[in-house]
Amino acid sequence: MDREYLRRCARAGERPVSWREPELEYCGRIDRDREDGALMVYPASFVRIRFTGSSIRAVITNIRSYWTSCMGWLLDGQQYRGDLADQGQTVLNLGENLGEGEHELCLFKRMDSCHMALFHGFLLAEDGQVLTMGAPSQRRIEVYGDSVSAGEVSEAVDYCGQPDPEHNGEYSNSYYSYAWMTARKLGAQLHDIAQGGIALRNGEGYFNEPDARGMEWIYDKIQYHPDLCRPKAWDFSRYTPQVVILAFGQNDSHPTDYMARDYDGEASRQWRAAYSGFLDRLREIYPHAHIICKTTILEHDISWDRAIRQVVEEKGDRQIHYFAYSNNSTGTKGHIRRPEAERMAEELSAYIERLNEEYRFWV
Repeated sequence: MDREYLRRCARAGERPVSWREPELEYCGRIDRDREDGALMVYPASFVRIRFTGSSIRAVITNIRSYWTSCMGWLLDGQQYRGDLADQGQTVLNLGENLGEGEHELCLFKRMDSCHMALFHGFLLAEDGQVLTMGAPSQRRIEVYGDSVSAGEVSEAVDYCGQPDPEHNGEYSNSYYSYAWMTARKLGAQLHDIAQGGIALRNGEGYFNEPDARGMEWIYDKIQYHPDLCRPKAWDFSRYTPQVVILAFGQNDSHPTDYMARDYDGEASRQWRAAYSGFLDRLREIYPHAHIICKTTILEHDISWDRAIRQVVEEKGDRQIHYFAYSNNSTGTKGHIRRPEAERMAEELSAYIERLNEEYRFWV
């Protein structure tokens, strides 16, 4: 069925490459148990292909909630961006007039669940061939976070340290998130469980207001946006990270910054208990992983870092760690831009390498 669908999309002189082809490499929480394609939901999810031939296109059905929906790709080391139709099918021209020999392409999701991208497959030049990819890295990282972890507004490089410009999502690029930058520096795979506006708990943050959903609701799902789909559970056995990163304490202050107002008050104690409980759930799922708890350089009250550090210290668990950037909570009034994310990734990757020297969780 999927191959016939691709044939109908193909031009004369093109051959279809189904999303099911075993030579393709996927990374991210991607739903590949469907009959109609591979559904990409989370930022930094990707499909990679090595091939020969003079051209390549991709067939994608877009399922949109808000903003302009953009996909990104790397072709022979050069990065590109293409917009998708608000709803329905788009055939993206990824490369043409390519030279002879082998080529490598990585098609990735730039944005969070402001949209979902259903990938049906590639269209190659008729004489093109799909080649086998090398084995993926055995280093695996998983990040749970908000828009900063997703790379939102990261391409607005003229606004470093400043509030965000007006935008419709065009500046968002997960490739320039500190999360994916850190993974690349470490040569690691990444599952980036990040959603703009999200807090830890339901009823707080900006995601899906007025019925705000928190990470405690989406963390175990492969698809989750109430506007776009029925929730679907994720099978944690499909990906086991050695390092898990938590980045909360930003959107949690909305609508009320109770941690700053009354650190020892009931609301603040409840949040710390919820954070502790979330750590317990992750430790149960990943008993051998090292968990790094932190916030980011985006401005926020330092009481949230104090709260996270307190929970970590009270745990007394050698596999749960607190980390802070050199300009933690004071680095910028807006989202993190590419140069700022680069510095964050340098500090975080160096910290993870030091942890590995001590605990040897990577071979």
